[in-house]
Amino acid sequence: MATEAQNGSSTPRVELRSAPLLQLPSDVDSNSPAVWDRVGGRNLLFVMTSEGQPRRAWGRDLLNLGTARQVAVAPWPGGGVWMESIVRDVDGTWYGYYHNEMPAEMCGRTDKMIPRIGAARSRDRGASWDDLGIILEAPPRSYVCSTDNVYFVGGVGDFTVQLDAESRDLYFYYSLYLRTPMSQGVGVARLAWADRDAPLGKMTVWRNGTWTPRTAVRSDDTARWIYPAASPIFPAADSWHDLDYDVDAFWGPSVHWNTHIGHYVMLLNRAKDVTWEQEGVYVSFAKSLEDPRTWSAPTRVLKGGTWYPQVLGLEEGSGTDKIAGEWARFFMLGESWHVIRFIR
Repeated sequence: MATEAQNGSSTPRVELRSAPLLQLPSDVDSNSPAVWDRVGGRNLLFVMTSEGQPRRAWGRDLLNLGTARQVAVAPWPGGGVWMESIVRDVDGTWYGYYHNEMPAEMCGRTDKMIPRIGAARSRDRGASWDDLGIILEAPPRSYVCSTDNVYFVGGVGDFTVQLDAESRDLYFYYSLYLRTPMSQGVGVARLAWADRDAPLGKMTVWRNGTWTPRTAVRSDDTARWIYPAASPIFPAADSWHDLDYDVDAFWGPSVHWNTHIGHYVMLLNRAKDVTWEQEGVYVSFAKSLEDPRTWSAPTRVLKGGTWYPQVLGLEEGSGTDKIAGEWARFFMLGESWHVIRFIR
C-alpha cells in the first residue's frame, strides 16, 4: 500500500511502497553516509554506520556490501563519535562530520550527555580519519540539569551536511536541544567549502534572518569560539526540558538533492515525549539551500516509525544519502522496508 505526503499543489510529494528488507551491515544509531569511489577501475559504494564508534563497509552496491569494520579517528575527541555526513572532494579526499557526545559533567551527571559537532578528514576512503576539531557547540549555560529528557541536558547534534551546487558552502542542518523552547527544533549553520581543511571558528549560524558568526573569548592566549543559538527553521512546539513527559519537536534531519523533482528533500523525526518516542516521519522541500526560510512546512510521510529516516539512492556511481532520483530506498535505523518515490 502506498503512503503519501503532500504539501500544497505547487510542491512535490512522496510515496512509500513496501519492499523486501534491506539492512545495512552493522548496528545504526545515526544517519549513515554513503560515498561512491573508484577503486581499481571499479565503482564501489562505501557506507559508514555508527553506534558511538564509526564503522565502514563497501561493495558493488547496496545489495552487496561486505562486513562493516571499525575505522580509526585520531586524536579521538572523547566520548562517543557518530559519523553522520561525508562529502567527497574532487581529489578523492573525504571530509566527515561527526556527532560527539560528552558526559554532562557540568551537571554532575554521567548518565546524560551534551552533544556537539566535529569535523575530520580521510585520505584513504574512510579507513582512518584525522580529527579537525569541534566546529559547533551550544552556547554556554544553555543546558538544563533538571531535564526529564532521558539522553541530553542540552547541546547540538543529530545532523546532516549538504554541499551546495556551486561548491561554495556546506550547509549543516542540525538538532537543537538548548534550554529555551524558542531555541529548540532544527537549526542551520554554514561553513565555506574553502575552509574545509581549517574549519575551527569558521562556521556561521542562521539567526534572526542572517548568518551570524561566532565570538572569540581569549584566555591565556588561547581562543575559544562561542556560537550563538540558531533560530530554528522548524521550532519545537513543546519543549524537551519543561519538566513534563510530553515533547513536540522535530529533530534528526537528513537532506539530499533529488534529481527527479529538482528539489532538496529533508526527512525529519518528530518526537512526542522525553523518551523520544516517535510521532512520525516528515518531509520538507526546498529548491535551494541559500535561504533557510524557503523550506516547506513538514508533512507526515509515515505515522510512528523509528529514528534516523534517510534515503539511499539507487543509481550506480551516484546514488547516496546526498543524491537520489525518482526511486530510492527509505531507511530507518539502518533498515529499509520500503522504497520511496518522489513525484513532481
